[in-house]
Amino acid sequence: MFNTFRNIIKVFLREIKLVGTDHSLLLTLLLAPVFYAFFYGSIYKFKVEEKVLLAVADDDKSELSRTFVSELNKMQIASVVGATSLQDAKEKMYYGDCQGFLYIPSGLEKKVLGLQQADIVLAVNAARFLPSSELAGAVTTLALTVGAGVRLKYNEMQGYNTQMAMQETQPVNLDYRPVFNSRSSYGAFLLPGLLALILQQTLLIGLAESVALDKERGLIPSVIQLAGGSFSAALWGKGLFYLLLYGCYTLFFLNVNYSILEIPFRGHVGDVAFVFFLFFLTLIPLGVWLGTIIPNQLMAAQIMVFSTYPVFLIAGYAWPYEALPVFMQGLSSLIPTTPFMKVYISIVQMGGTLSDNVEAIIHLIMLCGLYALLAIWGIRRLNKNQQSLSL
Repeated sequence: MFNTFRNIIKVFLREIKLVGTDHSLLLTLLLAPVFYAFFYGSIYKFKVEEKVLLAVADDDKSELSRTFVSELNKMQIASVVGATSLQDAKEKMYYGDCQGFLYIPSGLEKKVLGLQQADIVLAVNAARFLPSSELAGAVTTLALTVGAGVRLKYNEMQGYNTQMAMQETQPVNLDYRPVFNSRSSYGAFLLPGLLALILQQTLLIGLAESVALDKERGLIPSVIQLAGGSFSAALWGKGLFYLLLYGCYTLFFLNVNYSILEIPFRGHVGDVAFVFFLFFLTLIPLGVWLGTIIPNQLMAAQIMVFSTYPVFLIAGYAWPYEALPVFMQGLSSLIPTTPFMKVYISIVQMGGTLSDNVEAIIHLIMLCGLYALLAIWGIRRLNKNQQSLSL
């Protein structure tokens, strides 16, 4: 046992020296995680769309329409841009001066006060999803609120007291309470998963590059010799450096980035630490195995960078796992990101525990065993091939 540990330390120290002398590995492992975390995180720091430009053409020019426009302009999501006519509002949207337009036709107030149905027109530029959806939701909510206010005032004029008038106005009251992501913001949803994805991809890129570099230079037999002939010692000796480094990154992200970006943390620190530890134990053999099947260091970097967005899309985070085609679900199940994200988001955003995610944890452990076997097989194959070439 002591000899195995000593061999692991030897390979670990060799990995530190290798990373310190290779510029590509240095940039990938020491600069990229911190840079990307702050760079991408700063994009979504405010998390929600604010003051999206909306052109308003008011042909009614009544007290009700002016109140509606004034209240709309006070909302966080919208900033009203005046338009002289409906055609002018359309042109402002078409030329990109605003993200949509609201048209209030003549006779709105008269119809509303007469308890007749009145229409207003909202057109949004759906080429940008977030502004269009936020504007539509805000205008709909405001229209319902203003309409309810007019009906309430009418019922009070009919002799109802305030309580009875409110019951007549809103016989069914919707109590809408978004939980966990209280502002329903895209940034609050995206940032936790984005930070974890940065850790995953930079680890895989660096480790695959390292193994591919040793393969390219024909140094796999020397690594095995340094590990005392043990393929598992070579695997975990190389991986120990990445486990310690990315453990430090995890602590940094959870304390610094979460604080700066104001990301809620609802779970238990110990649960999150365990999940990340298990996640890295799965990623390390995966990265080693990928390095053994990729021809050289440059191609390893190219392939792993290219895989980042596809992995994000099929991991069940950006798009529900159940909504994927069956064959894509099978592929997604082979990616450690899929079970990890399920546990990680459950703990961090929803306040869940490890016991709430037993199935996903078992899934991650099974993938760890699978990729450990593949990594050892890949190292053994490379060692045999390079030894035969040296004879």
